[in-house]
Amino acid sequence: MTTQAAFNPQAFIELALSRGVLKFGEFTLKSGRVSPYFFNAGLLNDGEALTGLAAGYAAKLTECDNVEVVFGPAYKGIPFVAATAVALSQNHGVSVPWGFNRKEAKDHGEGGVLVGAAVEGKKVWIIDDVITAGTAIREVVTILKNAGAQIAGVLVALDRQEKGQGELSAIQEVQKELEIPVHALITMKDLMDYLDAKGDQEALAKMEAYRVKYGI
Repeated sequence: MTTQAAFNPQAFIELALSRGVLKFGEFTLKSGRVSPYFFNAGLLNDGEALTGLAAGYAAKLTECDNVEVVFGPAYKGIPFVAATAVALSQNHGVSVPWGFNRKEAKDHGEGGVLVGAAVEGKKVWIIDDVITAGTAIREVVTILKNAGAQIAGVLVALDRQEKGQGELSAIQEVQKELEIPVHALITMKDLMDYLDAKGDQEALAKMEAYRVKYGI
């Protein structure tokens, strides 16, 4: 099998823009902040787009240690982790078990909330799109630890690099509290570098102002 080139942030940003996953403008977030950009990886909703995202996740994971199982939090993380397992096999010749959780426990058949690969005693990487408040990641970490897993780290598509409730970002809070690494395919800085390279000074100025106000 052939190994593909390393992850290219600019190519991923252009893919996200072409699919409406990433938009620059003015967007009111759930937090009430008015953001100069919006990102929704759920819009990578066809085979080509999902392949591009999964290729990025897979390339990043090949740079990480202790990848014994990859895990997708329900619901959005499920297609992400399945596609990533395929990309690891096809692009890097590595077959990694994968699994996900249900929102509600199944009371028949095999039962429980975990589906797919066994996680007990395994080093597990969690794959998701973004960490906003960190609530969902904390919940799935608890589920996995209760099942006997060791959390190796978290991989997300975007790190917004902005403060949460305090001086730390949501990602920094998760890293500090859970003592695990959190990696991202792209960051707010990558978006700013992209706008600078494209000469979009108006959008870049709005990003810089937002970073001054909320950035870490």
